[in-house]
Amino acid sequence: MNILDKIVARKKEEVAEIKRKYTIQDLEKSFSFHRDTFKLKDFLTDPGKTGIIAEFKRKSPSKGIINDKVSVEQVTTGYAAAGASALSVLTDKDFFMGHDDDLIAARKVNHIPILRKDFMVDEFQIIEAKAIGADIILLIAACLTAEEIKRFAELAKSLGLSTLLEVHGQEELDYSLNEYIDVVGVNNRNLKDFTVSVETSLQLAETIPSEFLKISESAISNPETVKMLKKAGFDGFLIGENFMKTENPEQAMRDFVALI
Repeated sequence: MNILDKIVARKKEEVAEIKRKYTIQDLEKSFSFHRDTFKLKDFLTDPGKTGIIAEFKRKSPSKGIINDKVSVEQVTTGYAAAGASALSVLTDKDFFMGHDDDLIAARKVNHIPILRKDFMVDEFQIIEAKAIGADIILLIAACLTAEEIKRFAELAKSLGLSTLLEVHGQEELDYSLNEYIDVVGVNNRNLKDFTVSVETSLQLAETIPSEFLKISESAISNPETVKMLKKAGFDGFLIGENFMKTENPEQAMRDFVALI
């Protein structure tokens, strides 16, 4: 069983546990469930922003602890001040040391879109994402069927959430696109063995249909890489570990942005 399989298996157990404790009606009572969401497309295309989706991540399965010494409020507001188009907040507990409370805390102090970075395997999680203050959900093609992707994206759209479809290759792209997807993200990290290569983005740049905005995710640690990806047609860049591995992630982002 590879890392992705382990994560998905545990996620299904976790969702089953949560569904025994809370109902959809409970989630719909949340204040955040009734707020107007920020649209990812609007912020990615804003010329006053950087196109960067800046990530708050304490840990990863491949690197272990990245940074567990900083506060989500300080880091995310710093990211926003540095020009982030959106924020990404990990909510997976077992593998990434994230929590729903991290996203709730980030939502209270920020006014840009927030991606709930997690592994979606059930419609309940999408409703839960809206309830905790997310604006964007992530649908990972590698662990979903085409039918699930369409169903989940349609539900997200009905809730006012933006949908970021994550693909790792041409085959996933071909079977997973549908009219409810807002943005296509090419993950340069292979989720089965966690190796990385920005070539993955460059190879798919020309084959993503023009009606979708496209972002590149992972393996982006050099401002020159961002310049190259912009020339290839990418509208956004998800960057987390490069900032989070420093003592001051928000300063690391400011320094990075100054070079692009």
